[in-house]
Amino acid sequence: MSAAEVLAPEELLLGKDAVFDVGVPAEVLRPGPDGDSVGGLVRIRPLTVSDVQLIARAAKDDEVLTSVLMIQRALVEPSLDRDQIAAMHGGLVSFLVERINRVSGLVSTDEELRALADSPLAQALLILAREFNWTPQELREMTVGEVLAYLEMTQGSRERA
Repeated sequence: MSAAEVLAPEELLLGKDAVFDVGVPAEVLRPGPDGDSVGGLVRIRPLTVSDVQLIARAAKDDEVLTSVLMIQRALVEPSLDRDQIAAMHGGLVSFLVERINRVSGLVSTDEELRALADSPLAQALLILAREFNWTPQELREMTVGEVLAYLEMTQGSRERA
């Protein structure tokens, strides 16, 4: 086993300036019965932590706005404004968001998603949602300490019953 070298700050920041040419298939660009139209290329860059934070603050729980802002921040060429992106058809938006997530390292595999769902924290949140009829928004606002306290309360009430 060889010892890995400690990365320099410059090496960690290399990806932030990367630009990727992404081929947009014709059937995604112009869906329809013909299937003979020609696709094209767009240029995208990875989203930075700063981009993700800005998008999360601006869009809150609005998934459509999140997608629009992701495309706006990542699309290098052509440059489009929010209204133009919002006018795109859903299939194209979905395709671009998936590619942006991939180049930004934000993609999870099915196995990773299953592991996350099976994690103790996810299981605890599921128990609390069922026990107290809490919404995902209410659960998101809880601290780990609050989650543990409420779990203890539900366990205690079950033992007394």
